[in-house]
Amino acid sequence: MSERTDISTAPRPATAPAAPDPDEPRRPRPFLRQLALVGPAFVVGAWQFGPGNLTTAVQAGSAYGYTLVWVIAVSTVLMLVYTDMSVRLGIRTPVSLITSIKEHLGRPAGWVAGVGVFCITLMFSVGNAVGSGLGLSMVFGGKPVLWSILATVAVALVLLARNVYSVVERMLVAVVALMSIGFVTSAFVARPDWAQAAYGLVPELPAGSTVLVVALVGTNFSINAAFYTAYCTRERRRRASEYRDVTVADTVPGIVAPGIMTALVIVVAAAVLGATGEKATTIVGLAKVFEPLGGSVGALLFALGLSGAAFSSMVANATAGGTMLSDALGRGPSSGSPTAKVVTGAILAFGLATTLLFQGSPVELIVVAQSLTVLVAPVLGALILVMSNRRSLMGDLRNRPWQNVVGAIGLVAIIATSVRLATTLLS
Repeated sequence: MSERTDISTAPRPATAPAAPDPDEPRRPRPFLRQLALVGPAFVVGAWQFGPGNLTTAVQAGSAYGYTLVWVIAVSTVLMLVYTDMSVRLGIRTPVSLITSIKEHLGRPAGWVAGVGVFCITLMFSVGNAVGSGLGLSMVFGGKPVLWSILATVAVALVLLARNVYSVVERMLVAVVALMSIGFVTSAFVARPDWAQAAYGLVPELPAGSTVLVVALVGTNFSINAAFYTAYCTRERRRRASEYRDVTVADTVPGIVAPGIMTALVIVVAAAVLGATGEKATTIVGLAKVFEPLGGSVGALLFALGLSGAAFSSMVANATAGGTMLSDALGRGPSSGSPTAKVVTGAILAFGLATTLLFQGSPVELIVVAQSLTVLVAPVLGALILVMSNRRSLMGDLRNRPWQNVVGAIGLVAIIATSVRLATTLLS
């Protein structure tokens, strides 16, 4: 009589566990695991918070007191919404944002996006070169032009390294954290009128402040930086299941931190310079804002902060411009492609050449250069808004109605400031 195998107790063949669905919602991550998601938005924030922000914020506080704090608050909200759109686009686009724009809206639209970002990065390169040279000259002495040359060469060497994105990302997260501590400290030491600062959140446009307001919008509501977030997100290979955690750990703090720092610079400038009626027309004058930190030490810390902001912004700015123009030309969306490296070098060379040619009034040069970026921003803003509403591309990450409302307000605001800037410059 043969033995009968009991099917209920017989061992069953091992089966591999089912692969997790990348779009399946996950439980909230522990705090330490959320820290691992920090990165792309801080890169964008560090790019956004460069010499242009520092210069225009100090001028706003010293010339108009606390009146223009509202510009930073509104710009930060709009920047946050557009950065969030770009994060979702970075998750959903199969290859890159500009490549997806070509596929969904036509090749000309992709060309406009790439060339538009390239033009904006050219304008930012001027402020970065000027700011880095002036900041380093205050720390070490010597001519600012010489330090601008050395800083540009240093950035070029950094961008030639392998895996530069991961190195730059870690560096910029640390820089933003350290600058936040310094600016918060300086604000409390300066003892500003916090009631007046709060009242500055009420919109008001002082006479003669149009160009400065446009510059503040251009440096804080930085569409080109928001656009680049999609590339940073893809670099980190973010998934739809991580979207909520990324928003909490990276997007919100990475964009809000530069906004708070910019507002604090205005507040400190209003408290220190506004009380005496001075206007910050030179970098030395700007350094006085940070003297409450400890006399000459405060000025030194400001110079180091200016240099660090300029250097980090220069790295991200040149990399982004080279990467996205290379993508628009069909040469690949990687910063390591030959085309991207050539374009990156051209951006750095433009900033340095412009700095060498126009040395008479560097602070005004930074303000004008940054405000000109607003002329290209409406095109990029429209592309982000349209692409984040493409159902076939975005799926469940498509814009919600409230995001479209805020996005439309941002687009109207950037168009209005562009028109105002054009009429101001032509008058």
